Amino acid sequence: MKLHEECGVFGVFFDDPAKDAVPLVYYGLFSLQHRGQESAGIAAACDGSIEVRRGMGLVGDVFTPEVLSQIRGSAAVGHVRYSTSGSSAIENAQPFVSRFKLGSIAVAHNGTLTNADVMRELLEDSGVGFTSSSDSEVIVNLIAKNYRKGLERALTDTIKFIKGSYALAVLSGDVLVGARDPNGIRPLSLGRLDGGWILSSESCAIDAVGGVFVRDIEPGELVIINRGQVLSFSFSEKTRRAVCAFEYVYFARPDSTIDGVNVYEARIRAGEILGREEAERAGAPGKVKADLVIGVPDSGIPAAIGYGRATGTPYGLGIVKSKYIGRTFIAPGQASREKAVSVKHNVIHGEVRGKRVVIIDDSIVRGTTSRRLVSILKGAGAKEVHFRVCSPPVRFPCFFGIDTPHRKDLVSNVNSVSELCKFLDADSLAFISLEGLLESLDPQRAGNTENNGHGYCLGCFSGEYPIPVPGEAGMECGRA
Repeated sequence: MKLHEECGVFGVFFDDPAKDAVPLVYYGLFSLQHRGQESAGIAAACDGSIEVRRGMGLVGDVFTPEVLSQIRGSAAVGHVRYSTSGSSAIENAQPFVSRFKLGSIAVAHNGTLTNADVMRELLEDSGVGFTSSSDSEVIVNLIAKNYRKGLERALTDTIKFIKGSYALAVLSGDVLVGARDPNGIRPLSLGRLDGGWILSSESCAIDAVGGVFVRDIEPGELVIINRGQVLSFSFSEKTRRAVCAFEYVYFARPDSTIDGVNVYEARIRAGEILGREEAERAGAPGKVKADLVIGVPDSGIPAAIGYGRATGTPYGLGIVKSKYIGRTFIAPGQASREKAVSVKHNVIHGEVRGKRVVIIDDSIVRGTTSRRLVSILKGAGAKEVHFRVCSPPVRFPCFFGIDTPHRKDLVSNVNSVSELCKFLDADSLAFISLEGLLESLDPQRAGNTENNGHGYCLGCFSGEYPIPVPGEAGMECGRA
């Protein structure tokens, strides 16, 4: 099992009311499909009203030509989802739309509210009804409840109440709004189009639709896009930036840049640091005894390239991933996930047979996928299999948008490295150090042992979170 993906949000606003934003949102969601493969939705604003189409499945399955022809508008927001906060059901698919006397709004949300249950109860006590079990519906209902004060005030009032992680794309009439939580845990970027603007979870989707990346939305920033202008407001006091480190390790596409850090380059550096740390453990450079280094597709490949460069180990393909099997964790239920793992990866026998192989993956969660990878490599004739991981051991759950199990189910929390190595049936096992991970994200950190102000959320590795979190027994970690 891998860490479960979070969601992806994408919005387009055209200054010309005659232009249609829906096709671009459709293509933008395709580029963010890796962030959620369970449901997809698009809401579009036209002539003062908002129409939405949502469905279960991949973007291409949900939005057939017939469905796409049913909605249009010069401004639109879209969402791809993996369910962790709320069940896997159409009622929880986004964007959420609220229609009321003063107008209508649509909200696409990536993140998790740590106080969603409290806010839901308060809203229900005031007569607000809910149609889903997703915490994202709390946001749209809070905005609608305060809308009589105007959109900007309704948004700022809502943001003052909600706690946790969020990247929001909000559509109301002829306005598109983006907001990012005060710690910037979830990413959100701003792009420019000819005659319009883009909001996107990742910069790669801006590139995909022919836009130009402008900048990241800052933590605690509210951006309002309307005809001819982009307004920016800060809705929180300056707080410690704490971007989710797993965006760089695993979640984001390698062709994205998040908060100034290129994802591909960070993964290359992580592999180089893994190799360097291995050489240091061995007591001298060049002591790594392997004939081949391979990466687990896709996120482990750049790290394997970096590891090969640092150690002088030849890089090879080794493992092929089926393009038609979604990320293993996307299948709801452990049985489905394990079945997907069995057909997802296959070994190139001639590449690994008779060789001492180093295999590099981004993380180990439950260990079932990692164990199978070792098994199929040895079954293909690998003489030795040495497992390397370009993130530290995952020992704690996430409360901000990643579906990690409880601590008892995290294999690195209940086993030492040597015990885990034995469980995997690997010849050796090593993880990158926490300081090594931080150095991969910021090369200037090399040799600096001070962690204060590092700018990343490392809660799943260290148990230290940027904001207070509820007890594990009281909340399922995850995202809307």
